Amino acid sequence: MRTTTLGPAQRAAALTRMADKELDILVVGAGVVGAGTALDAATRGLSTGLVEARDWAAGTSSRSSKLIHGGLRYLEMLDFALVREALKERGLLLGRLAPHLVHPVPFLYPLQHKGWERLYAGSGVALYDAMSVSSGHGRGLPLHRHLTRKHALRVAPALRKDALVGALQYYDAGVDDARFVATLVRTAASYGAQVANQVRVTGFLREGERVVGARVHDGEAGGEYDIRAKQVVNATGVWTDDTQALIAERGQFHVRASKGIHLVVPKDRIHSTTGLILRTEKSVLFVIPWGRHWIVGTTDTDWSLDKAHPAASSADIDYLLDHVNSVLATPLTRDDVQGVYAGLRPLLAGESDATSKLSREHTVAHPVPGLVVVAGGKYTTYRVMAKDAVDEAVHGLDHRVAPCCTEEVPLAGAEGYQAEWNARARTAARTGVHVARIEHLLQRYGTLTREVLDLIADDPSLAAPLTGADDYLRAEVVYAAAYEGARHLDDVLARRTRISIETFDRGTRSAREAAELMAPVLGWDAHQIDKEVEYYEKRVEAERESQLQPDDLTADAARLGAPDIVPL
Repeated sequence: MRTTTLGPAQRAAALTRMADKELDILVVGAGVVGAGTALDAATRGLSTGLVEARDWAAGTSSRSSKLIHGGLRYLEMLDFALVREALKERGLLLGRLAPHLVHPVPFLYPLQHKGWERLYAGSGVALYDAMSVSSGHGRGLPLHRHLTRKHALRVAPALRKDALVGALQYYDAGVDDARFVATLVRTAASYGAQVANQVRVTGFLREGERVVGARVHDGEAGGEYDIRAKQVVNATGVWTDDTQALIAERGQFHVRASKGIHLVVPKDRIHSTTGLILRTEKSVLFVIPWGRHWIVGTTDTDWSLDKAHPAASSADIDYLLDHVNSVLATPLTRDDVQGVYAGLRPLLAGESDATSKLSREHTVAHPVPGLVVVAGGKYTTYRVMAKDAVDEAVHGLDHRVAPCCTEEVPLAGAEGYQAEWNARARTAARTGVHVARIEHLLQRYGTLTREVLDLIADDPSLAAPLTGADDYLRAEVVYAAAYEGARHLDDVLARRTRISIETFDRGTRSAREAAELMAPVLGWDAHQIDKEVEYYEKRVEAERESQLQPDDLTADAARLGAPDIVPL
C-alpha cells in the first residue's frame, strides 16, 4: 500500500525542498486538475512541485454536484466525443482508480409525455449505456430500464402522481469531491511530488520572456520563497485570468465564472430509493443521494464578484425549491434545508465564437515559454486534462519523458480495497469498532482505514463520534490534520468531512471539540483554538446572512463580512 503523510513537518520540508533545487514541473493550484497534473507529472518520473493558496480543493473542486458522470445532456447537444471521453473516465474511476471513493448512483428520469418522450429519451439513455460499454470500462454499472408510472412511484414514492406518465432509470456515479482531491494530492506525494498548501504565488520568475519559476508566500509561517522550475503549469480554475495577469501577458482565452448552488436536505424529507434528474427551462436539476441526505442542484448563473467565497442568495434557494417542488407530493420548505453551498464553474470564454464553443470542454495553451495554462473542462475528465497539460509541458523539457501512465495508477487507498471491504466484519471484531463505522471509513479512506484505526488503537477515546456530528469519528479529525494536510478548522469541517453542510447548525456544535483535537497535531495554544472557533462561527453566520439576501450583490457583501483566518 503506497502512501505518505501530509502533516505539518512534511509541509515545511516540501516547501524547503521546492526552493532548494530546480523542479521539472511546478503546478500552481490544487483543485482536481492541479492535483491530477501533479500526479501525472510525478508518475512520469519528473521532479514535481504543487502549491495551493488555500486548502486542497478549497475552490470549485469541493463545491461541485458530487457526480462522476458522462454528461447525459451533452448527447442532446451532439457532443459525442465529450460524452465518450467522460464515460471512459467514469469507468476507470469506478473499477480501477478509486473504487473506494466513486460509487454507483441510480437516477430516475420522470416522463411527462406519452409516446414520443419515452422513445426520444429512451434512445438517448440507450446510446449513453452503449457508449459506456463500448469504452471498455462500462460494465460496472447496471443498464438503464423503462418503468411504468406505477413502478416509478414504488421506486420514488415522493413524486406526485400527476408529475409523470412513466420513467426511465439509469446509473451514473457519485463522489465526495474534496476527499477525492485530497487523496489525489497524497497519491502524488507518494510518487515523489513536493506539495504544500497555504502557499500563494505572488509573481512569476522570468529570464527574458521565459517563465522559470514562481515567487511564493507561505501563509502559515510567513516568508517568501523562489521556486525555480523548467515548466510551470497554471491550473487555477476560475483564478486563471488573475494568475495570468502576474506575467502581464494577454491570454489566448479567458475564463468566465458561472455560479452553481446546491441545497442539502435530510434523507427523510424525500421518500425515494433513487436519485432524480429533472428538466428545467434552462438545464437539468439533480436530486442526488448523499449518505443520510439529498443534494439538490444546481443553478447556472454568471458571477463576477468574490471568487473565493461565492454566495448563495435567497433567489438561488427559491429557484431550486420551486423546481424540485414541482414534482414532489410533499414540498420542501426553507426549514428542511440543512446546508447550502455555492461553487464556480470555470467556463472558457474566447475572443471569438469559435473559442466560446469550448466552454464545457477544456483547453491547454503555452502563452509564453515556460508557462502552460490548462482551463475549462469537467471534474470527471480531470485525468485527461492533466495528461494534456503535462504533454504540453514536456515539449519545453530538454530530455525524453515517459508517456502518461495514470490510467494504470490507483489512488491511495484503492489497492486491495475490495478485499478489505469483504473483511469488514472481521476488522470490526478485531478493533471493537462497529461494522457500520468500518464501512463508513472504508468508503472514505479505502485501505488507508488502517491508519485511522491505528490512531484509535493508540487512543481509544478517538473511537467516539464527534459531538454534534454523529457520522464522523473523533479520529477522523486528528487524521485530517496529521495525515491529510488540514491546516485549519474550516479545512476539516468543510472539506475533510462535510459537517458544515450536513448539520442544521452548520458545524458550530462540533467546532470547539474538533479544534481541540487538531491542536496537539498543529501546535495550537488556547488562543489559536479560540481564534479558529471564532472564525468558523463568523463564517457560518455570514453564510446564513448571505442566504437571506435577495440578489448576488447583497449576498456577496454579507458573505464578505467574515474574513479568512489566513488573509489572502
